[in-house]
Parts: sequence; structure tokens; C-alpha cells
Amino acid sequence: MNLDFYKKQALQKQKEHKKFLDGLKKKPPKNLDYVVQETHDEVFEKIDCLQCANCCKTTGPLYTEKDIERISKHLRMKPADFEAKFLRVDEDNDKVLQNLPCYFLNDDNTCSIYDVRPKACREYPHTDRKKIYQINNLMIKNTVICPAAYEFVERIMKNLGK
Repeated sequence: MNLDFYKKQALQKQKEHKKFLDGLKKKPPKNLDYVVQETHDEVFEKIDCLQCANCCKTTGPLYTEKDIERISKHLRMKPADFEAKFLRVDEDNDKVLQNLPCYFLNDDNTCSIYDVRPKACREYPHTDRKKIYQINNLMIKNTVICPAAYEFVERIMKNLGK
């Protein structure tokens, strides 16, 4: 997977993508949630996250209290010890990883805590959300990081005839 190619394409098309997504916000088609789900499924038939894992290498998820409890229990640690070992509080007062790439990312791009991974990881890149136009800014950011997010925006433009 050529991440440089996707990143360049995403940066070149940012204005076009933003304009399209803003149009969806102003006037969402009646069948938007259906088209979003269909497009998401199409994209993930072609793209295998295990070939990439760029999200795990370059961006850290937010850890909710539920995430911390679930993961620390899985690792047989106290939540406070888990936080001290792996997390820090960022400028937005969110709990995030101390370091990247993610500590739980294995050499083969699998996740050592996949079954208990944070909610943010389970939902990434958010291409199967209802009312997708509510996360336009996030989607634009994700197209630069995630080839699937880029492909999603390109295909949804095509699928909605833009």
C-alpha cells in the first residue's frame, strides 16, 4: 500500500472533498445513511487494514474511562497503573497514548488487545457513521492518514453522482 500516494492525493483533493462534504451537511440526501454503509462495505472489501496500520503508527486514540477499565482488566493491571505506564493527558485534557506507534501494535500490524481495544479504534475511520456530515472535519483529517477514508470520500462522491 503506497501511503505517500494516498497522502498526496488526499492533500491535493482536500478542498474538493471539503466542498462535497459541506454540501452533504447543507442538504443531505434522503438515502445518505444507506449510501454511506454501502460505500463503507465496498471500500473495506478492497482495503485491508493489516496492510497499512498507519492509524496505529501515527495517531493515538482517546481512551475513555470504560476503555481504561476494560483494557487494564484484560492486562491484569490496576487502571491507575495502566494509565501511568501507557497514557498521558493531552492539551484537550483527553487521555491518549504517551508514545507512537501504539504500544499494542504487533510487527505484523495486528493488535495485541484487539478484542478489548479502545472505542475510538473500533470506530476508526468512522466511515460507517449515521449522519456522516456531522464529522466532516474529522473525515478530511482521516483521508490524509487512512487510505480507506480517502477511498470512502472518493467513492461516496461517485455513488452520489458528484
